[in-house]
Order: sequence, then C-alpha cells, then structure tokens
Amino acid sequence: MSSGIDTILQNSMLPVEKTGIFEEKDSDDLFDALTLQQSKLESLSNQFLQTGIDQYMKKDYTAAAKSFQAALSIAPSSSYSSDTTQYLVQTYLKLEETDKAIETYAQAIERTPSDEQLQSALAQLLYSEDRYEEASEHYRAAMEINPSAENRYTYGESLLKIENYSEAEYQFNQVKRLEPESYAGDYGLGKMYAQTENYEKAIEHFKSAIELDPTFFDAQAEIGYAYADMGEIDEARKVQEQLQENDEDLALTLQYYIDEKEPPQIAFAFATSSFPYSAPKGYQVSAIDSYLENAGAEKSVTMQFLFTKPMDRGSVEDPFNWSISRQSSNNLAETYNFGDTIPETEIWLDPYPDYVLYDDDSQTATVGFTIRQNDTADGTIDPSHIMFKFNGEDLYGVSMDPDADEFSGFSKTV
Repeated sequence: MSSGIDTILQNSMLPVEKTGIFEEKDSDDLFDALTLQQSKLESLSNQFLQTGIDQYMKKDYTAAAKSFQAALSIAPSSSYSSDTTQYLVQTYLKLEETDKAIETYAQAIERTPSDEQLQSALAQLLYSEDRYEEASEHYRAAMEINPSAENRYTYGESLLKIENYSEAEYQFNQVKRLEPESYAGDYGLGKMYAQTENYEKAIEHFKSAIELDPTFFDAQAEIGYAYADMGEIDEARKVQEQLQENDEDLALTLQYYIDEKEPPQIAFAFATSSFPYSAPKGYQVSAIDSYLENAGAEKSVTMQFLFTKPMDRGSVEDPFNWSISRQSSNNLAETYNFGDTIPETEIWLDPYPDYVLYDDDSQTATVGFTIRQNDTADGTIDPSHIMFKFNGEDLYGVSMDPDADEFSGFSKTV
C-alpha cells in the first residue's frame, strides 16, 4: 500500500507533460489550464483523503498517516486541507507521535495563520502536553483573530498556568462583559484569586457563578477546595456534604483533597514497654523496672503514637522533630508535679528520643527513650506530666495540627 502511495506522490511531482501551454500568448488560456491542473490535483488529493479515512476506520493508522500526508502534499491549499490536517493530527495521536501532530498543526498555521480553529486546536494540544507558554501564544492568536468570550476564557485559563495573573484577570473580566449571563467569567476570576491565595475573593466569585447557574457544581467544589486551602476544614467538609447530594464524583474528589489538606493529629498514645505514662507524681523510678533499683542504672523504654493520617517516614523518624519535656501550663493540674516544688530526687529525661520507628500500615510511631536512675537510687518522676511533642509533617507535606501535636498521660492528646 505504501509503495503505491509513494509512486503516485512521485508521479504527482513530475513535470506536467508538455502541452505548449507555457508558450501560449493568451493569458486566459494559461489561467484556464492552470485551473484545470489545480482541479486535477485537488481531485487526487481528495482520493487520498478518502483512502486515509477508510484506513483510519480500519485502525491501520500507519497507512492512514501516509495517505493523509499525500493528500496535503498534493494540494496543501485545497478546500479539504483543514479536514485533512485534523485527520492527520488524530492519526499521529493514535500512533503516539505527538510531536508530529504538533508539527502538522504548525505547518497548517503557516499556510493559513488567520485560521482561528487551527490556532485553538494547536493551543489545546500544547496545553495537554503541559507546554503552557506555547499554548498561551496560540490561544492569544485565536483570541486576536476572534475576540469572543470563549476564546478569551481559554486564553485566560492558559495565563493562569504561566502565572500571568493581571492579564488573566483582564480576560476574565472581558468574558463577564461580553456574556454577563454566563458563569464563565466569575468562575475564571475565582480560580485566579484562589491561585493567588486570595481565598475570600475566590469564594465570592464562585458563589456568583453558582447564582448564575445553580447546577454548576464545579464552582461549588472549588469553594470546598478554597476552604481546605484556608485550613477551614470543617467548612470544607460542609461543602463536601452538600455536594454529595448533587455530584458524587466531585464530592469524592473534594473529599480526597480535604483529606490531604487536613493537618495530621496525634490520635492516641500508649506504652509498649514498662513506662507508666499515667502514673502520678512522686513515682519511684525503681518501680518502673527492677534493674533501675541500682544507682546510675539505665533502662530503654518506648511509647507508641497513633496518627490520624499517613505520615512522612523521614519526618517522623527524625528524632529532632520530637521533644520530651516536663509539662507546663497556666493550669496547675496540667503542670509537672502539679506545680509543687520539685524534689531533689526528681530525674530528668533527655529532650530528644534515642530513636523513632514509623510503621506505614498502622500509621504508628514508636518512640524510644532512656530512663536513668540517680546516683542515690531513690529517683522519682511524674510520668503523667511528661510531654511528648511532634513537630513534623504528613505524607503530603502538611504540618501537624497545633491543637493535637502533643501528648501527656494526664492531658492525653493536646
């Protein structure tokens, strides 16, 4: 099949048989002859186009690409060239030859730079390839050819990707001016303000979009995203619940986003060794383990901490992200030794753990630290007011909730 196409292509490039046309003096005869020749080329080009379509439908994409190439080569300016370009691009995408698809559009634009549809199509393809700078150029070209609300909106979306917020704001406001009954302008402005972290204004515009079209649930989801980004997780959850009634897929996507943005917490802690974390003040160190009855003896103990979210292993296992200290508070009940004078027998714990191990499956950290008996073997401790604090991040890089990043046996998670 390909050899036949190559032969026809080669023949089509051969000089036309001598007819004496170019020796004629009459310009009308010359024009008629050239018109006839062009008509023949367009007819041949159309034959290749139809052949390519048949091959495409049969999923013979390699052969189809050659046929569409032949059609364009024979008559690049024919009335069918725009359709042929689109077919060739789709064929290259089926063959996963995106660069050739982009080149095909670029060549077509060189022939007809004022073709709005070609400019938009190339911009869309470049956008899908994350080539946002180039996409923005072609979206702008399409907008300049036809400054419609639709073209201004797509141009504005591409500007958000390259962080040209002032121009994006202008384009979205133009969309509002051209189509005041459409939610598109407010939706674009909402996304722009959200991206620049002006969440309150973003929510205002998303709400305006919903007022224009109460069934536009994407804007409702964006409100949830904005609340989550603001750290207002409860408000984001409310939006998710409302969205659940209207669009379950959007609600589920929003739920995942909120789950990622929600700060992790220490949900619970417990001892896996003999450390009596709930014992009262004045507790004898020797009661923790018989080995500690000896002066200067040391005993390794552990505590386990359960997190509400998957955590970053490196962050959890870094001992310097943890601290071990005596609890202090304006409330004497939450203060080490209940605020009483600390006796000379009281021992100190190292401010950082000896090691930390994290288990991904259970979302649990095991914190190891050392208990040391004093030199007179009569050491005491207030275990319930030993404060364990974690200052790290979860798997998504979100820092701990400051209201739930500590634990003591007396106060539990605080």
